Amino acid sequence: MLLLKYLILGIIQGFTEPLPISSSGHLRIFKSLFNSEVLSDMNFEIIVNFGSLVAILILYRKEITNIIKDFFCYIKTKEEKYKINFKYAWLIVIGTIPAGILGLFVKDFIETYFTAKLVGLMLIITSILLFMIKDIKGKKEKKDMTILDALKIGLFQVVALLPGISRSGATVVGGMKSNLTRETALNYSFMLYIPISIASMFLGVSDLLNSGSLNELLIPYLVSMIAAGIVTYYAAKLFINVMKKGKLIYFSIYCFIVGLITFIIF
Repeated sequence: MLLLKYLILGIIQGFTEPLPISSSGHLRIFKSLFNSEVLSDMNFEIIVNFGSLVAILILYRKEITNIIKDFFCYIKTKEEKYKINFKYAWLIVIGTIPAGILGLFVKDFIETYFTAKLVGLMLIITSILLFMIKDIKGKKEKKDMTILDALKIGLFQVVALLPGISRSGATVVGGMKSNLTRETALNYSFMLYIPISIASMFLGVSDLLNSGSLNELLIPYLVSMIAAGIVTYYAAKLFINVMKKGKLIYFSIYCFIVGLITFIIF
């Protein structure tokens, strides 16, 4: 039964992580609904986050490789053809800074005081944000992005530190409000996820390694990580297809319904 619980929650976490419906919000709701040792296991979040990270790295492996390669090639040669990705790499760093800094200060507060009712309210806000951009197409591509765009989207990612505010949803909204094309906004959103995810994993890895339950739960951890990785990969591809078709209204409706129900019952 314990293995089954880790598998199911790994699937749920993996599905909600890349979609604009807030994985942290769903996890907090499940914690309030069910008294489960899995949901109280802080190491579980680290494990499934790693699975999701690997999935995004695989999905965007060509883009990531090109950014890294062009970054160092531009430093070495200063050739114009490498400049776009050189600049883009710095924009990813700049966009990560706001959430990276503020996350250290608000993490304990959120874990202690953020209730399920507040999660419901934040999901409704996510729904409204997604509804606001449902018809926006945008014109700016990666080469047109500015430092101001990166900072603006980075500030939207700060708001997503609150459970119920989707990280991918908030950053896509920030991108669309910055007049980025749907594809550019979504790609930048996933690029911002990578350093944030790596940072949170490193912050929690010492607790994981020092955990007395690591050996006992090694198999359930591996099962949840693999499940989260596989499901994240396909959920991210689903999100990409939905963005291309401009059908964010589906996620907006979902967040509103779940948020309203959560707000009422807790």
